[in-house]
Order: sequence, then structure tokens, then C-alpha cells
Amino acid sequence: MAEQNQQNQKNQQPEQDLNQLLKVRREKLATLQEAGKDPFVITKYDQTHHTADAKELYIAHEAELLAGRTEPNVDGLEEAEAREILNADYNERRAIMDASPIEVSIAGRMMSKRVMGKASFCNIQDLKGKIQVYVARDAVGEETYADFKKSDIGDIYGVKGYVFRTKAGEISVHAVEMTMLSKSLQILPEKFHGLTNTDIRYRQRYTDLIMNEEVKDTFIKRSQIISTIRKYLAGEGFMEVETPMLVANAGGAAARPFETHFNALDEDLKLRISLELYLKRLIVGGLERVYEIGRVFRNEGLDTRHNPEFTLMELYQAYTDYNGMMDLTENMFRYVAQEVLGTTKIVYNGIEMDWGKPFERITMIDAVKKYVGVDFNEIASDDEAKAIAKEKHVEFEKHHKKGDILNLFFEEFVEEHLIQPTFVMDHPIEISPLTKKKPEDPNYVERFELFMNGWEMCNAYSELNDPIDQRERFKAQEALLALGDEEANTTDEDFMYALELGMPPTGGIGYGIDRLCMLLTDSYAIRDVLLFPTMKSLDK
Repeated sequence: MAEQNQQNQKNQQPEQDLNQLLKVRREKLATLQEAGKDPFVITKYDQTHHTADAKELYIAHEAELLAGRTEPNVDGLEEAEAREILNADYNERRAIMDASPIEVSIAGRMMSKRVMGKASFCNIQDLKGKIQVYVARDAVGEETYADFKKSDIGDIYGVKGYVFRTKAGEISVHAVEMTMLSKSLQILPEKFHGLTNTDIRYRQRYTDLIMNEEVKDTFIKRSQIISTIRKYLAGEGFMEVETPMLVANAGGAAARPFETHFNALDEDLKLRISLELYLKRLIVGGLERVYEIGRVFRNEGLDTRHNPEFTLMELYQAYTDYNGMMDLTENMFRYVAQEVLGTTKIVYNGIEMDWGKPFERITMIDAVKKYVGVDFNEIASDDEAKAIAKEKHVEFEKHHKKGDILNLFFEEFVEEHLIQPTFVMDHPIEISPLTKKKPEDPNYVERFELFMNGWEMCNAYSELNDPIDQRERFKAQEALLALGDEEANTTDEDFMYALELGMPPTGGIGYGIDRLCMLLTDSYAIRDVLLFPTMKSLDK
């Protein structure tokens, strides 16, 4: 029993130590508050520069003031003599720079601290990076310096001072005023090991952003990607719109929706799975080029490329077809890469994809023929398609037709080979209920999917604008629903009425922003590009 008690005490020790450290932080806050220095009463701070901006300004200023000045040659000199010459040179340079100082006011989180008697150093981190701060008692005053020495890693400070370069060559800020703006009452992960536990990183993204600079860069880049898409589409004459998230009929894609209940109207509603049907209503209404970047929700599984809520970009353009959409998509992706990365060559997981070259275009039938050796043009019936599927060990459902099985072959054998940007065109009608038929072969439709890295990146159509044909396809979808297909669509009567008013020939595109961000930031999983991915509750 004594042995067990000792083991229990050992197991509890880390938690007890942590509790004591947290208690000390709260005591420090109480001391500050009692002295009239409560950081939480401060409402604003005049931040004039970010850390990276301060460094860039100093480098440019230094180059201007010290132009033509060369480093002293100390080769062959004794160590003491060389040190004396280098110190003298540093002092001269410092005097020149200090005579024309760059004054800054920065603000951020203190990530490290070294106390050394009458002078100390700390590192302040903000949105754009980190900078070293030199804190001297004589410069900031005894009281402020004493408070600084008691500060903790994680505290947020405002620092006023001037920029200089240390003898070690590090650009730093010489503080003349230190203001604690927020007291950190929790403890950041240990500096050396950082934050590596992926579950904690996803659940506590705020800590992840503090500790991992590359994570912050990923989400800055994500914002740039979205703003660049908007910039491109604005240049092409598209109007950004917003459509409902709560809908009576969740159509426009093959997916199982989330369901909810609206108490005020006592009606069941669904969360949208697509943006399509409302955007097409706007095309009917005469808004000829529309798009939306918005959240959609699909009650499906979680994996490295799927999250139940994700960001979708859909656009629709009147008076064009899927060929026009291919041109638009290729140009848009190329533009985004060039603007965000400064290159059209993308490297993902060590594999280079060249978005600067023309994207390959191939039909689904030709792709299956190329990679599998099966020509579906020579397969005459559903039974023949099922027979070849059995031969190739491709699983299918009883209700599947030839077109469904062609798609299964494509998914099973072809997708993994499509590394470079490839438009896969002309899909079977069975899997494309909202797409216009090919005039020369009504068994296939004017649809393409864009593939890169073996992933589907984009889905686009020559949109179906024949209301009679559309109603028949909705009926076929409802028949599948009756057979137990939870992803099948139901007839949307309001959308049908809009089509009957008349929709012009239209091209449409949809693609997931998250998957695009994965490629452009070389991120392994979709959770790495979602600030707050869906996670199982800890109490489950």
C-alpha cells in the first residue's frame, strides 16, 4: 500500500507542479493590480510597425547610411587586437545609425526572456514574425525593469524604442518603454519541443498558431488564396453573392445532408450540400455572372481530404459551356498560383506539378481505355458492363448501369495516375443529373472534372436548362432514393419553376477551397488548412 501511495504521488507531481506555476501567475497579476498596473484595463496600444517591417526599414536605412563602408580586415592579427578593431568599427557604425534612429512601437507576445542583471533580452512575436528586444534598466526605469523581470513567457507587451544591430549582427529593438498589455495565465508548450501533438494542435489552434510559425504562414496563405480568387473573378466581371445555408431541399450534389428543425416555423430544414440551385436561380433572374465562396455541409466521413463542413467556390456564367469553363478554370488556377506563390510550378509532397503548361484534356472513356485497356464504346449493355466489372473485380450495386460502372472503373484504376493537371471530360449521364447531354451522344454529358495529384479538384458542367429533361432526371434520382441511396436528389419544385421561366445556356464550376489550399501550402491533411476542423468531443 505504501508503494502504491508513493506511485500515486509521483503520478500527481507534474499536475501539482503545473497548478503551482499557474497559481504563481495569478499571484503576479494580483500584485500588478494592487499596484495600479492592471494590464487588462488597457484598451488600445499604438502599434506603428510589425517586427518584419522594422527589420526591413532598418536594413534599408543601414544600407543608405553606411554605403561604401567596408568591413575591417583583421586577417593575421592577434585575437585581442582583432577584437579591438572590430569593436571600434561596430561602435562607429552604431554611432552613425543612432544619430538617425528608426523609432518603432511594436506589440506582441513574449516568447523568450534572458535576464542578466541590469540589462535583459526578450523576443517579441507578432503577426509577421519575431524580433529581439534589449531591455536595459537605465533606459526603461527601475520600476518598469523590476516588473519586466517578473514577467512570464506568453505575456503580451507593447515596446517603444529604436532599432539597432547587436555586435552579433542581430537586428533588435532598444526598448525605452515597456507596457504589459495582457498577462498570460496559462503556460505555453515547452519551447524546445514545441507543439507537436496533432490532436491538441487541431483542438487548440490558437496555441498552434503561437508555437508553429509555418502554421501561421499556411493560414495567411489561405486568406491570400481566397482574396486572389475574388480578385480574378472580379476582373472577369463576376458578381459575388450569398445564398441560404438552411434549405428545405438540399440539392445540387450527391451527398447526405445534415438535418435540423426551425422552431419558429415548426419545419424541418437541411444544411446545404451545394451552392448550385440558388446560383442558377440568379442566372434565370438575369445576373449573368455570379459566384459564391461559402460553407457547405455534408453528413459524411472524416479523412485526410474530407471534413463535414468545408468551403466551396461555385460560379455560373451565362452564354457559355463547359469548354469556356475549362478555359476559365485553367486561367484562374494559374493566376492564383502565380499571385500567391510567385510561380506556376507547385510542389506537393515532393511531386512537382506545372500549372504553367496547358492542362491535358481527355474523355472519361479514353482515360479508362488508356489506363485499364477497356473500351466502353465497345460495351453495348448494362449486363456487359457488369460482366467486365466482375472480371476486373470492381464492386457495383444491383441498380448500377453501364455509365455508373464506367465511373467505377475510372475511380478504381485511373484517378491515381492523374498527377499533372488533367481535365476529364464527357461523363456518363447516370452520374450527372444536372448536366446538359452531348448532342452527338445523349448517353454522356458536357461535364468535366479537373484532376491534380490524383485528386478531383474541380467539377464543371454545361448546365442543363431544359426543364422537361431536368424533371425526368429528378424522377430518376427519386427512384434511387426509394432504393436506399441517401445521396440522391429530390425534385426542387421552385427550381423547376425557375427553369421553366427560361435559363440561358450556362456554364458552371465548383471546387473546394480547402483542397486547393492543401496543394498550394503543401499540407498533408485537410485539417491542416482548416482553422477549426471538426473533432470528436473529448467527453465522448
